[in-house]
Amino acid sequence: MTIFGYFLSSEEHSPKELIRQAVLAERAGFEALWISDHYHPWIDEQGQSSFVWSVIGALSEAVSLPVTTAVTCPLVRMHPAVAAQAAATAQILLDGRFRFGVGTGEALNEHVVGHAWPPAHDRRSMLEEAIEIIRELWSGRLTTYHGEFYDVETARLYSLPEQPPPIYVSGLGAKSAEMAGRIGDGYISTMPDQELLDVFHKSGGAGKPTAGGLKVCWGTDEEEARATAHRLWPTSAITGEASQLLPQPRHFEELARLVTPESLTLPCGPDPEDHLQGIQEYVDAGFDEIYIAQIGPQQEEFFEFYSTVVLPQLR
Repeated sequence: MTIFGYFLSSEEHSPKELIRQAVLAERAGFEALWISDHYHPWIDEQGQSSFVWSVIGALSEAVSLPVTTAVTCPLVRMHPAVAAQAAATAQILLDGRFRFGVGTGEALNEHVVGHAWPPAHDRRSMLEEAIEIIRELWSGRLTTYHGEFYDVETARLYSLPEQPPPIYVSGLGAKSAEMAGRIGDGYISTMPDQELLDVFHKSGGAGKPTAGGLKVCWGTDEEEARATAHRLWPTSAITGEASQLLPQPRHFEELARLVTPESLTLPCGPDPEDHLQGIQEYVDAGFDEIYIAQIGPQQEEFFEFYSTVVLPQLR
């Protein structure tokens, strides 16, 4: 049975608002949570980017839902040894309901510590090494590691959960999807791409959970909702490597000038069929978990709409 969850946007909402939305999501019948992990928003108009690990701690007290980071990059800004400790603590606080979503990241968030941004091939190799370190530290053993990219010196995690969290690996291309199938415990994508799911399954991911996420903008007027989506998330229409390579929100704002409201393909407005169709694309592709983010300030109205109209039809 498909799980339908809510996608908390750290780039668009303050930390306390994220907690409030999580509570509303659980009341509305959503079954799980995604939360993004950013240092910068994509554009200044979004206006936020709180420290995800603090928010996860608060979520553990506010809701009883599973929580997945979508996604953390344990490569540059956060060393794998520190990421391992953060995820282990999150798993303890959430009583085993944490899923550690990881990926190769974006320069937007990772350049802030002053290191050069590696090419995609190196980032994939770095992620493999990072996951190896993280799993070794979750064993509780004293760990010394000298790899191609990382060093760990006599490190040991003392606060460990009964079971380590599963590691879901993000993959927006065939090479990343292959890696996710080979080394991940699950797969994450923000595209309803059945071909990438097939790559994941054929590369060792058969039987492992797959999770997909999309954005919508509910509103009583479709045109106004689309304008809101365009104001806050024009980056949804930016494809290719730009999302991984541009370092500043202003660079995304410059690129987003090419995006028109009409070019946004996400569901906008009050018609339940538009929302159901957008979600159905992920169902048809074969995702086990689907997470929906509401763009803009009309959160209460969105949760009422999904609770009474959309979720009952999906189920």
